[in-house]
Amino acid sequence: MIPELGHFVLACAVALACAQGVVGLFGPSLRDPRALAAAPVLALSHFAAAVLAMLALIWAGVVSDFTVENIADFSSSAVPLLYRITGVWGNHDGSILLWCVILSLCGATVALFGGNLPASLRSRVLGVLGLVSAGFLLFTIAVSDPFTRLWPPPTDGAGINPILQDPGLAFHPPVLYTGYVGFSVAFAFAIAALIEGRIDAAWGRWVRPWALLSWCFLTGGIALGSWWSYYTLGWGGYWFWDPVENAALLPWLTGTALLHCAIVVEKRESLKAWTVLLAIATFSLSLSGTFLVRSGILNSVHSFAAAPDQGLFILVLLGLTIGGSLLLFAIRAPVLAAAGIYAPISRESALVLNNIFLCAIAAVVFTGTLYPPFANLLFGIQLSVGAPFYNQTVLPLTAPIILAMGCGPLLAWKRADLLPALQRLWLAGGAALLVFLALSATRHVIAGLGLAGGAWVVLAALIDLADRLRLFRVPLGNSLARLGTLPRAALGAALGHIGFGVSVLGIAGMTLASQTVVVLQPGQSTQLGGYTWTLQDIHDAPGPNYTQRVADITVNGLTLHPSRRFFAAQHVTTNDAAIHTNGFQDIYAVFADEPASGGAELRLNNHPLAPEIWFGGLIMALGGFVSLSDRRLRVGAPSRKRKPEGAVA
Repeated sequence: MIPELGHFVLACAVALACAQGVVGLFGPSLRDPRALAAAPVLALSHFAAAVLAMLALIWAGVVSDFTVENIADFSSSAVPLLYRITGVWGNHDGSILLWCVILSLCGATVALFGGNLPASLRSRVLGVLGLVSAGFLLFTIAVSDPFTRLWPPPTDGAGINPILQDPGLAFHPPVLYTGYVGFSVAFAFAIAALIEGRIDAAWGRWVRPWALLSWCFLTGGIALGSWWSYYTLGWGGYWFWDPVENAALLPWLTGTALLHCAIVVEKRESLKAWTVLLAIATFSLSLSGTFLVRSGILNSVHSFAAAPDQGLFILVLLGLTIGGSLLLFAIRAPVLAAAGIYAPISRESALVLNNIFLCAIAAVVFTGTLYPPFANLLFGIQLSVGAPFYNQTVLPLTAPIILAMGCGPLLAWKRADLLPALQRLWLAGGAALLVFLALSATRHVIAGLGLAGGAWVVLAALIDLADRLRLFRVPLGNSLARLGTLPRAALGAALGHIGFGVSVLGIAGMTLASQTVVVLQPGQSTQLGGYTWTLQDIHDAPGPNYTQRVADITVNGLTLHPSRRFFAAQHVTTNDAAIHTNGFQDIYAVFADEPASGGAELRLNNHPLAPEIWFGGLIMALGGFVSLSDRRLRVGAPSRKRKPEGAVA
């Protein structure tokens, strides 16, 4: 009964989303207040129906209703309750339903918190969101129905993929999807503004908080996925340049550029066309990533197998959304003339430089990800693009961004002088130079460049904060008082830059990692990274739905317990890494295999500064949320008053 109810409310969600799209887009033309008020009500109803559908599917997973094919194929009564719930979105059909729920949540959020928007603009934003959501809901109910019945039902389900049975990956998809789908709001604002022909400082201020919220969740989702792969997959790395990882990185790059461009639109009313194009491109890349993951074009551990009709449906939806938006942009582009003028040395120019290199990196990653499958499809050529390609092309493009991040916040708007900004950054520059020289002396040039860049960004952001607080120039109490009055948007921006610099430090530190693969018998030891690693024992231990072999390893008085887990239902063996961290270094051990000769094959790693990779991501997301708490980002910019005719300028 519950699955039928879920299917019914899913059909209701389709109808409500279509009504929201039609009423939202055409209501303003009727000049009827009732039509303008209808779109928010429809958006909230659409959200309620989508949530009920998801709850019905979760209920089927919790009670192990194996008459639902989705539950029978991707769950089991032996799986812990947490994974019976989260396993609902650990497959193709359930993940698409989750996508629809978050998309409907975006519309409901605009309906609830968009009261400061002009009624016509809010209506059209909700209309665009409704049409996009209707397309995905139609896809769900037509070719990807998660409520399909199975009869006769099996006595038990096939079980969830063992590598997905982890808290990190359980919460990674919802956070990542919220970032992906959240950019639909910025996309809707861009389309609505193109329809109305109005893009000004008020529009820039309205779109910023929505884009920033999505960026925060996308940053957190990427960091969470990287952390999961680091400690669960047991390969010792944090980023593999996997095609699906790249699909998440692309909208993050263009979304970061969008955030900075929206600031320029708000402050100077410049870069209007570029900002609108970035809003369209960011959501388009989110949709493209969805298509590539679910169409089978990209081969990845993250990919979902999909039927040809599913891939074709998403491709048509993708073409309509991206093609239609770009056509509208081409038609309405002449109304997006820039109003503000600024000098080559100014904060605007620093933000433009930031945009150029972020988009250049996105172009490189996009090409490296899509060229191999299309070369194979068109020419039958088998190509493999791996980490060396990305490292050699992306890293040089990142260096100018790092330099601009240090100087940009200290430059004035419209026209600035570079020399005073550099003079205030002498401490950051001197520290970065010392770090580089120290590492270069040990022939770690790449690590030296990375650590110097990270130190430069972090110290420059701290210097900017100290300058705003007049630290060391006035009594400490006065500086602390100024901290309370500091705009939260400025504090959040500084935290975002600090977080990026901390992540750069962690990534650079990982280049200094040492590792080895050894076979040890109980009682034997090996040396790595200045530590003595001793295998003490190998023993069996029970698990909730698996059996495991555990190795006890002591490292200078610490004890690690890496294990090998066997899942009988799927006949799969996984490795569970053991990690000890002090916040600045990870000691990392993997129980890889048990040779026939006895003992244990161990992969041992010493990772300097590895925790800073994820601390940095956390600080970046925190900085975004601090900025969102600034009241200036929660209210619209006031309209500029027109001067009376005949007034003297």
